[in-house]
Amino acid sequence: MDTKNFATLASFTDMLLDAICVVDTDGYFVFIGAACERIFGYRPDEMVGRNMIEFVAPEDRARTLQAANSIMSGRPMPHFENRYVRKDGQLVHIMWSARWSEADRLRIAVARDVTERKQAELMQAALYEISEAAHVAEDLPGLFRQIHQIIGKLLPALNFSVVLHDDRHQRLSFPYHVDEYDSKDLALRQSAIEVFCEEIIRTRQSRLLRADLPHAFPHELHALVDAEAVSVLGVPLNTQRGTIGALVLTSYAGGVHYTEREKELLQFVSTQVATAIERKQLYARLQHTAHHDILTNLPNRGLLYDRLESALARVERQHGKLALLFLDLNGFKRINDEYGHSAGDLLLQEVASRLLESVRHSDTVARIGGDEFVVLLESVHLQEHITSVVEKVRGAFDRPFDLDGYHVEVTPSIGIAQYPEHGDRVQQLLKHADNAMYAAKWSQPDGTRRKEISDHSCSDSAANPAPGQAG
Repeated sequence: MDTKNFATLASFTDMLLDAICVVDTDGYFVFIGAACERIFGYRPDEMVGRNMIEFVAPEDRARTLQAANSIMSGRPMPHFENRYVRKDGQLVHIMWSARWSEADRLRIAVARDVTERKQAELMQAALYEISEAAHVAEDLPGLFRQIHQIIGKLLPALNFSVVLHDDRHQRLSFPYHVDEYDSKDLALRQSAIEVFCEEIIRTRQSRLLRADLPHAFPHELHALVDAEAVSVLGVPLNTQRGTIGALVLTSYAGGVHYTEREKELLQFVSTQVATAIERKQLYARLQHTAHHDILTNLPNRGLLYDRLESALARVERQHGKLALLFLDLNGFKRINDEYGHSAGDLLLQEVASRLLESVRHSDTVARIGGDEFVVLLESVHLQEHITSVVEKVRGAFDRPFDLDGYHVEVTPSIGIAQYPEHGDRVQQLLKHADNAMYAAKWSQPDGTRRKEISDHSCSDSAANPAPGQAG
């Protein structure tokens, strides 16, 4: 074939729909076919001489470099896929067929735009994965992490927030928030994010803010898009019972510019995300109700047993100590009789609050029925530690209790059991503490009779255990 034919063949490559790219050993483009402008938005002369990794989506750069090293080691790669950021800021999915020319010390590749096919595949995969995550995630934080990962496969989501709306208290919470760096104007930006989300939740409509279109959004939202953040995308989490929150994505300089296409993608999966969150919230509420006392929100008998079993296993391995305080309230029946069951409920709630303030966060305060409470103290090494907690608990009852205008004074009877001195099993320790509590009550100077104290009465006392049967 003569030189003329070679020139003619070379000119044919500019007619291909795929882009031919040639990269040197350092990753710099040395040749790009004319089709690159259709695929990447850049003219060939705008890309030649620049490193290919500059154009790759940040999330895909690590594995792209890994693939490049593999190709240069002599292993051809016919179907490698990654994402590039176009000149207009949009994201494009590329399928590469590449190999290494040892003789020329060049990497030769053909780039094909597979964006439409890839997005259809990712959409179906995302819907399935979100549905699965709602079942397999252990809790809400775990679900949020999985949703972030799933959406990150669908579109750039390095900076991702889940915002939930508490309809009862009319406030927003940010249970999941990931940002690659803190803004210099963090307080101003936080305020603008809240305004942004409130608008999305109120209107049930998605919003897209871009720094290159400042006239398209209200002035109070300008703090969201600046020299650092180039675009912010927010979509509502709509359910049949209303809007429970929003998803917010932020792209910074060097990242993708979100467009209407990204907004449509996120809107498409947001309904599935909202359903998954709602399902997990319901499950969490059911779990909480099953293990907590409805009146005081303290752990109930079942959860106390679980925590005590776990604590015993730990201290046995570590040759440590723990203690149980068994409390009930002197004269509780009288308060119910004189002031009514609503006052009795208020008293129980206030006692629960004061007990929590008297112990460490690592300790457990439980209500096991009626006016009976148990405090589990872990990692107590000296008798003085137990004595100190008991004094704090007694001191919590020094102030009168305000029960809707009625001021009453209440004292506790406290029984103590310690591991290993008083047993090494749950039932043994609870029984010992229970007996010690009744012994303390019999010694009260007011001569309170056991018959009265065993006849506790309150508005939710149907499930109260009989005295002395804690074990």
